[in-house]
Amino acid sequence: MLDVRNESSHKRLCRRDALQRLAKKVCAGEGLRGKNELSLLFCDDPFIKKLNRTYRKKNRPTDVLAFEQDPLSAPAPRVLGDIVISLETVERNCHADRKRMRSEIDLLLCHGLLHLLGYDHATPQERETMTDRQAHYLNRSQKAAWRFGPINVSKGNKQRTKGGGSRSVGR
Repeated sequence: MLDVRNESSHKRLCRRDALQRLAKKVCAGEGLRGKNELSLLFCDDPFIKKLNRTYRKKNRPTDVLAFEQDPLSAPAPRVLGDIVISLETVERNCHADRKRMRSEIDLLLCHGLLHLLGYDHATPQERETMTDRQAHYLNRSQKAAWRFGPINVSKGNKQRTKGGGSRSVGR
C-alpha cells in the first residue's frame, strides 16, 4: 500500500512499518475500501524547492507537497498519489531533535494523505475539519494536530512560530 523512498541525506529516521500503519489507519478511517497505493518520498530542500517552484510558483522549500493521481471514485486498485516530505525542512523546524522529527513526519504524512483524500484548509471551517481528522488519527490534541513550521526555542519556549504550514499541490 505505501511505497517509501528516501532520497534525503537523512537516513534511518522512521520505521516503514509505522508509516504504513498510519497510512492504513487514515485510509480505513476515511472509508477507503479495496487496494489503494500511495507513494511517500523523503527528500532535501533543493528537490522540494524545485517542485514548489514548478507547481506552486513559490521559490522556496516547504515541508510537504501532495500530488493526486487517481480520483477517489476510480475502482480499486487505485493510486491515491504521491506525498513528498523534505527531511531537511523537518530537521530545521524541529531543531534536529529526532523524536520531534518523527512526530512531525507523522503529522506531515497524515496531512498530505488527507489532502489526497479531498481535504483542504483554505477556509476556517475546512481547517477545523482537517485539524479534527489529524487529531483523531494521530491521537493528539487539536492544537498539537496543527503544529507546523519552526519551533521557537528561545528561553525554553517550545511554541510553533506563525507562518509555518504544509502545502498541497493538485487540489
